[in-house]
Amino acid sequence: MSGPVHSPARTPAHTFVPVMDHELHVTHWGDPDAPALVMWHGLARTGRDFDELAAALSDSHFVLCPDTIGRGLSSWARQPEVEYSIEYLAGVAADMLDHFNVDRAGWLGTSMGGLIGMRMASGPLAKRLDWLIVNDIGPELPEAAIARIVGYVGELPAFATLTEAEAWLRTAYAPFGPASDAFWRRMARSSVRRRDDGSLTLHYDPQILTLFTHARADLASWDRFERITLPLHVIRGAESDLLTAPIAERMSRAGPRPGLTVIEQCGHAPTLSRAEDIALVRDLVARLAGG
Repeated sequence: MSGPVHSPARTPAHTFVPVMDHELHVTHWGDPDAPALVMWHGLARTGRDFDELAAALSDSHFVLCPDTIGRGLSSWARQPEVEYSIEYLAGVAADMLDHFNVDRAGWLGTSMGGLIGMRMASGPLAKRLDWLIVNDIGPELPEAAIARIVGYVGELPAFATLTEAEAWLRTAYAPFGPASDAFWRRMARSSVRRRDDGSLTLHYDPQILTLFTHARADLASWDRFERITLPLHVIRGAESDLLTAPIAERMSRAGPRPGLTVIEQCGHAPTLSRAEDIALVRDLVARLAGG
């Protein structure tokens, strides 16, 4: 496809966007003339993680859910140490907005997606955003949590069947918290690809971990967070090891002084897929957009 396609509410469309020498797969929902809302996923995930939330909010927003380069159906990096950086991905996001003729958008980012949103909001690209919801990430990344993530992302597993892949995902992503069987089944379908031998593996480039090995100090910083002036709200999983309670509390007193919501029975990071989560996000969007 060469441009945006009108999609009635709750029915997704798909566009492959040429951006910064890449092909970015974007699942989009709702009326392109409605206020734009970007939902950006975490490190080894895809835009399809937001299906329930995007479908629900498409009654009032044009929702864009990209697969980050190196994940899902988007192209992989030729220079991973450069192209898998938060700075580069912020540029990808801005170019994606240009493709869809979106001047400004609301932003909901889970984990890495939250880092991209905060990077945009702390610099010249802040003019492209209206507000942010940051899901379980902050300006400080605990080493133990990073080690845990690297542990399950670093080696691509092999699965004989999709059922086996779903069981693995349910275990590895148990910190996501309660979610429906339909969520896990779809997560399995959108998370895997066939290997040359016919077995299944996860649908991402293993080199996405260069995010943690190159320019690590530039991933997140309190100095950048202090520069943000846009309306911002933080969601935290009550058992999260990545956005700990002390980091979240410090965030609430710094920079934009965001509001904070804690979701029980979740670690890193809440799926935001349940009815009560969707109601929460809908309320937050209305409050943030209202100033």
